[in-house]
Amino acid sequence: MTSIMTNTAAMAALQTLRTIDSNMRETQARISSGYRVATAADNAAYWSIATTMRSDNAALSTVQDALGLGAAKTDTAYTGLESAVEVVTEIKSKLVAAREPGVDKGKINKELAELKNQLAAIAESASFSGENWLYNASTAAPGTKEIVASFNRATDGTVSVTTLAFDIADSVLIDTNNANFGVLTRGVSVQQPSGTTTTTATYFLINANSTTSATGTEVMLTDSTGYDVLDGMISAVDLVLQQLTDSASTLGAITSRIEMQDEFVSTLMDVIDKGVGRLVDADMNEESTKLKALQTQQQLGIQALSIANTNAENILTLFK
Repeated sequence: MTSIMTNTAAMAALQTLRTIDSNMRETQARISSGYRVATAADNAAYWSIATTMRSDNAALSTVQDALGLGAAKTDTAYTGLESAVEVVTEIKSKLVAAREPGVDKGKINKELAELKNQLAAIAESASFSGENWLYNASTAAPGTKEIVASFNRATDGTVSVTTLAFDIADSVLIDTNNANFGVLTRGVSVQQPSGTTTTTATYFLINANSTTSATGTEVMLTDSTGYDVLDGMISAVDLVLQQLTDSASTLGAITSRIEMQDEFVSTLMDVIDKGVGRLVDADMNEESTKLKALQTQQQLGIQALSIANTNAENILTLFK
């Protein structure tokens, strides 16, 4: 049946052309944006997952920055402790040298004084971003420092932040408020010779004029300093050296942990980016091929619509 009121062929061709145009707009949008799922309307589930994971990746980027800041702080403290170990080792050597008969203890004490000044300078200058883990001038006791290490999302959707903790009570060298909180300012009890027996003596390495003074005697020499006292001082300095070594070892372990965590976070961010890409990125090879096919279909659709309209016009020849 041929009708001049209803052109079925033209309607079919027009509907096909509309569908082709809609598909072309979608394909062109994917090519221009690079995304297969750019909005929630494209795929609500994938868009939601991708948005959440991008947000988590932004948090992980901040974690990476925090790890870098934490690494700088631990490196600064470790460098100070390492230098302090070298200076205390030198002090120990000077005390051993003072044990030799006939040595000028006064001159050695001058060297000890300069080495102590160097220790104080190391502790006070080992500061990064306003934090000093080796020198405490606050009235508060040294506490635990935390470094943001990770951002976690549980299977139920809850999030949490993991931190690395370090108790700077183990690393503070000098405390100007309470000498007992500083490795170099607090008294160290040792057993030293006293004639044919031994006695307990307490020594501290640096007098920082703390509000709360340390118990014991400062490690310093005079011409009258006896061998028994020297032995006690050497033992005390050796114990201080052991404490510094332990603190440096702990800081070194934390530094290594921070480096490993930083590498893990960096790898995790890359993996998340890759996973999000699999969900929402457009396959440009596929989309370009599809665009070529749609362009061809569009041309054919236009021709089909033209033919359908021409067929209707042919009815006029019947009335000539």
